[in-house]
Amino acid sequence: MRTEKKKSKKWLKVTGIVLLLLFIGVGVYGFTVYKSLKTAVNTMHEPIERKQSEKREQPVAFTNKEPFSVLMLGVDERKGDRGRSDTMIVLTVNPNNNSVKMLSIPRDTRTEIVGKGKEDKINHAYAFGGVTMAMDTVENFLDIPIDYYMKVNMEGFKDIVDAVGGITVQNNLDFTQDKIHFAKGELNLKGKEALAYSRMRKKDPRGDFGRQARQRQVIQAVIKEGASISTLTNYSDIFTALGKNVKTNLTFDQMVDIQKNYKDAGKSIQQVEIAEKGAKIGGIYYGLVAADEKQRIQNELKSQLEINQ
Repeated sequence: MRTEKKKSKKWLKVTGIVLLLLFIGVGVYGFTVYKSLKTAVNTMHEPIERKQSEKREQPVAFTNKEPFSVLMLGVDERKGDRGRSDTMIVLTVNPNNNSVKMLSIPRDTRTEIVGKGKEDKINHAYAFGGVTMAMDTVENFLDIPIDYYMKVNMEGFKDIVDAVGGITVQNNLDFTQDKIHFAKGELNLKGKEALAYSRMRKKDPRGDFGRQARQRQVIQAVIKEGASISTLTNYSDIFTALGKNVKTNLTFDQMVDIQKNYKDAGKSIQQVEIAEKGAKIGGIYYGLVAADEKQRIQNELKSQLEINQ
C-alpha cells in the first residue's frame, strides 16, 4: 500500500511538466493510467528533421539537469492549410535556479526568416516552412539554441481547458470577443470562452502585448487546474485532448526525465516581454525591435540557459 502511494505521488500533478505546456507532473494511480498517458504521449510525438544547433555543442542531457529551451507554437490549423503560428512562446527552463522564463514573441515582429532569405513577420516562418523554419528563425532572432518544440492546435485547446474542468482567471479589461462578454474581475471560463479570451487583441489598448498576457494567464490557469487532485478523475479526457491537439519532438522517456529532474523549476514561472515599436513598411504593419532591446532579451535568456555571453 505504501509503495502504491509513493508511486502515485511521483506521478501526481497531472500532465503539464510531462508536456511542458502545463509544467506539472502526472498523477498515476495504476498501470491503466500509466498506459493511457504513454499512449497519449506517443501520439503527440512528432520528430522533425533538423540539424544539431550550432549554438549548442551537444544535445541537452536531462539526466545531467542541463537548462533547455522549448518553442511553443499556438497554431490555427485548417484542413489543407498549415496555418500560421499566431502564438509563439519560448520557455527557458533552468533546474539550477528552479525557474522557467516564459517569453512571448509578438507575431508581427520583423526579423529574418531563416531559409527564406528575407525579412518578414516572425509568425510567417511557420507558414513558409513549418516547425523547422519557425525554430530556426526564433533561434536566430534570440541567439539561443531552441532545443525542442511543442505545437498546440488552438481550436483544440478548448478541449484541454474543458478536460481540466475549466479555469479561473482575473480579468482587468471589460470587452467582448466572439460574441462573448468578459467583465472585469474573477472569471470562470470553459474551453470556448478561454479560447475567445486568449484571442482578443484589437480592443486591448496594449494590442498584441495584452493578448500575450492573457495567453500566458490562460496557460498558467491550466497549470493550476491540472495540478488539482480532483482532475485525476478526468485523466482519460485530459490525455485524449492532449493527444489530439499537441505535437512535440520530446519522447515519453525524455518527459519522464524532465518530470524527475526538473519538477521544481515549474514552481517559478517568470514572464518576459519584448518592447517593440509599430511601423509600416511597404504598407504592411510590423513590430520593430531596437538593437539594445534585442540584446537585453538575448542576454537574459542566455543567462537563464547558462550560455556564455
